[in-house]
Amino acid sequence: LCDEPTSALDPISAQRIEEQLKILKEETTIVVVTHLLRQARRLADYVIFLWMGVLVEAGLAAQMFTSPRDERTQAYLSGDLG
Repeated sequence: LCDEPTSALDPISAQRIEEQLKILKEETTIVVVTHLLRQARRLADYVIFLWMGVLVEAGLAAQMFTSPRDERTQAYLSGDLG
């Protein structure tokens, strides 16, 4: 479990952490909690969107970021929610 793994890091250090996570995810399951959508797009195979403690949507990252099914997910991704 990685909770905001790069939140207090400079961009170069954050990139190094992301590179290591990409290597590790080939052999193990990693759960990353983040509000950084760009980072989630770079790292995720699957995405879960929680809003106010409720599971709103879950699925493949490519599908979630390009055509989310729930309007709350779409609103969050576009910056209209949160």
